[in-house]
Amino acid sequence: MAETILAAVKTAPGQTEYREFALPEIDDESALMKVEVAGICGSDVKNYKNTIKNVIMGHENVGVIWKAGKKWLQRKGLKEGDRVFLEHYLPCMKCEWCHSGEYRHCTATDWHHNPDAIRYGYTSADIAPHLWGGFAKYLYLPWNAVLHKVPENVTAELAGIGTPMSNGVQWTLFEAGIGYGTKVLIQGPGQQGLCQVVTAKQAGADLVIISGTTKDKARLEVAKAFGADVVIDVQTQDIQEEIKKATGGKGVDVSIDCTAGAGTAALHTGLTALKPKAGILVIQGNEMKTFPDFPIEDITLKYVTIKSARGHSYKACELAMQQLASHRFPIEKALTHNYSLNQVDLAIRSVGGTGDKDVIHVNVQPWKVEAGKN
Repeated sequence: MAETILAAVKTAPGQTEYREFALPEIDDESALMKVEVAGICGSDVKNYKNTIKNVIMGHENVGVIWKAGKKWLQRKGLKEGDRVFLEHYLPCMKCEWCHSGEYRHCTATDWHHNPDAIRYGYTSADIAPHLWGGFAKYLYLPWNAVLHKVPENVTAELAGIGTPMSNGVQWTLFEAGIGYGTKVLIQGPGQQGLCQVVTAKQAGADLVIISGTTKDKARLEVAKAFGADVVIDVQTQDIQEEIKKATGGKGVDVSIDCTAGAGTAALHTGLTALKPKAGILVIQGNEMKTFPDFPIEDITLKYVTIKSARGHSYKACELAMQQLASHRFPIEKALTHNYSLNQVDLAIRSVGGTGDKDVIHVNVQPWKVEAGKN
């Protein structure tokens, strides 16, 4: 009889049930990862509320190779027992995007437009072999799983922030081109925004400004520890006046939106904060479906470049692992909460602001045992 393991399954909006799944048989081209930590990001909060059901969530996954086929190990350059950071994409490995390491753009991973796309943390557990999310003790790794070996001096918990750190590298370095002497505004001091601070300072930014609300006081203190030069409470300070003061009235070179739900207000704030010509605006569309009052004249007159903050590339993940291994910044200050498998609901609600307080980066540890239920 096949061994079974427990997984947290989202069965309806805001509902989690615990189900047992059989561990799949592993052939020469597949593997199983023993999940050590599964991070939770803002998209999980949104997806937890939607109508998609029967999903084992968890797409920010770190663990060890528990069992693997010989060809799979040769293909990946790994061995059983290695700790790895798993990207949530399962790409085709044939298209131009895959050959350039930009798996986020591969049609096979685009669950927004391709109903057959498989992504960790997003795919129905009804699809065999079922283990497609990190809120379980094991994950299934087919031949096209994308992994990065975690450096020896990086713990599983620290590696758990690898996805937001990879986004930090992607958005600051590759999308915005931040480097020596750059002045940057980061809106939102959550885990994404804080990782932007780290990568911007690492890249040589001359001035890093980060904004948040009064309830973000603890997060803004962490931002200072990460090297932020100016922190702004938008509820008690005039953000544009503070930016003018910090930049001598010149404005910033780059504005990055890492807010959750600020919508068009964040875009307008970022646009106003940019220097008079050739600034870069990095935006997200997760909470902003349309923009009826799009400021096309201002964007045109200021010669603004708009870049989309969407996921990360293979190279960004590699650099993120190097960043964590450097221990140059006290990233541990952002690792605030760990939850067991039977606390998934609380973990997601805490990130969404309706559970535990003062959370920044949250990990679910499937092998951790805690009393109580969701």
